[in-house]
Amino acid sequence: MFDPGWRIFGTICVHTWKKVARRPIVLVFSLVQPLMWMIFFGFLFHRYPVQAGEDAVAYLDFLLPGVCVMTVLFGASQSGTGLIRDLQTGFLKRMLLTPASPAALLAGKVSADVVRLLAQGLVVALMGLALGARLHPRFSALAAALVLTALFALGYASLSCWIALKTRSQETMGVFIQALNMPLFFTSTALVPKRHMPVWLAGIAAANPISAVADGLRFALLRIGEGVPWIQLAAGGACAFALFAVCLAELGKARRL
Repeated sequence: MFDPGWRIFGTICVHTWKKVARRPIVLVFSLVQPLMWMIFFGFLFHRYPVQAGEDAVAYLDFLLPGVCVMTVLFGASQSGTGLIRDLQTGFLKRMLLTPASPAALLAGKVSADVVRLLAQGLVVALMGLALGARLHPRFSALAAALVLTALFALGYASLSCWIALKTRSQETMGVFIQALNMPLFFTSTALVPKRHMPVWLAGIAAANPISAVADGLRFALLRIGEGVPWIQLAAGGACAFALFAVCLAELGKARRL
């Protein structure tokens, strides 16, 4: 028999996926948006290779991993929106009144979102290939890049859920999504390499977690730049689980209300 915690975990995963399936317009838009970015930016700058010479990389090729990370970023930031709906409908309150472990509830919720976002990132990569992007995958480095992407999604989804539990407001979630997503995205290497940035912006990009994820994916898919060092994986894991713990503590407070 399965441990009850695992049953709760699985139940919440399925519940989260069903909610997404019942609102297909949101899922479709999450794929249309990166497609538009690749079409507009990819073909607008297609005459400007990111690298010259024998190792030339077309801008669409360079952009594709960045747009995959953008898909994960935007999707993870909206994880808390679903939690607010569960609060408003009373579903979360009923679950918290059961003997179910809050850790299993939260882990089921964010894990379902992480798996969905990785699947969406794969679909975006396939759309990029259909548009003409050329990839040269290094499969030995792909696992580390995907783990780092999953850790980023876990941490950012946990942050989104913490804000949702703290504020219980759709309006505040909207402000969070708009105020944090775009600055994070545009100060990263998702769109351009650091060597093409002003010095001050390159310094910000070097500390931006989105840069680490995008650069790791580029190394795995295009064989340019550097791979994912173990210290990045360790730091990503520490940040992700710290944010999960903060969100879990807030969920524990909600259980006692």
